Amino acid sequence: MKRSMASGPESLTEATRAKAGTAPSGKIHPVIIYPFKPPEEYADLEELYRLIASLDRAKDRFHRPITVIDRKTHASLEGNKRFLDFRNHVVAKCSDILDAWCVDTCQMWYSGLGAAFERGSPEDIYWLIPGDFNYGSGVGREVLSRLHDLPEICLELGQDICVGEISTDHNHAKRLIDTYGTFALLYNWFPAEACEIRQYTEWPRSEFFAVRHGFLREVLRHRWFAYEQTVVMLLHAVFNHKRICRFSVGQISDLPEGRESLASCVQQVERTERVLKTIWRERHAARRDWAEQYRTLEQQSEQIRQTALIILKHVLG
Repeated sequence: MKRSMASGPESLTEATRAKAGTAPSGKIHPVIIYPFKPPEEYADLEELYRLIASLDRAKDRFHRPITVIDRKTHASLEGNKRFLDFRNHVVAKCSDILDAWCVDTCQMWYSGLGAAFERGSPEDIYWLIPGDFNYGSGVGREVLSRLHDLPEICLELGQDICVGEISTDHNHAKRLIDTYGTFALLYNWFPAEACEIRQYTEWPRSEFFAVRHGFLREVLRHRWFAYEQTVVMLLHAVFNHKRICRFSVGQISDLPEGRESLASCVQQVERTERVLKTIWRERHAARRDWAEQYRTLEQQSEQIRQTALIILKHVLG
């Protein structure tokens, strides 16, 4: 199956829409991942939920949004009036709240996307929206004004998954992790698939993405990981010859001044390695010589992880 690449909002010009043919019959399901630790100031969330309220009103294009809130967030903020007021009078007004006990963010995705999928139909698109970015900034508001183009690429151009890419400098923690950790490990465990994924995105762990109903059905039936699920979805997309594209989100961040601790970065590299090892074993364990090949790849993987640690330490301090 031929794949295509779309980059940025220019993908949905009137000419492109006309070329795509008749208007699509499916709808878009927004799934918002509420921050595990909401900020003291609510400017970012207020701006985000202005967008969500507008989506809720556009019932011809969007299903009722779903907001996933981890039960641990409720437990830690049960006496916080600001949180309760915002939850009850803003979030609940424009979205259905799904309370879930989750190990990590990717499990929140699983709960929200699964709930949306159960409401959906074969032509629908599922749109993941992380809640912990700086949407209240000037750049953040500009990003929100066109973020709906991300799922519309899937809907109107027939894509199976569209990955949103944020813009950063080369020393940004997320870019360092993906360059020296995620992709380096992918090239070790799945070299052919890594080459193909890199044709479509530089952000294989992006929290911004949209996915078509049929492909979501497939990935929901596979093992879902509490960490690095975007990487897993991209691997499945390549394994099964799905249509992949990308969308330029803009220069938005979920990190204060782009900073993240060295310990957090190392943890992200380590858990990516664990996920890739698991997937590799699942795909190769039936082979007679898998253990010998696995041992070689594991030794190489350890060297990659150690190298990533050295680079991250030098750059991040």
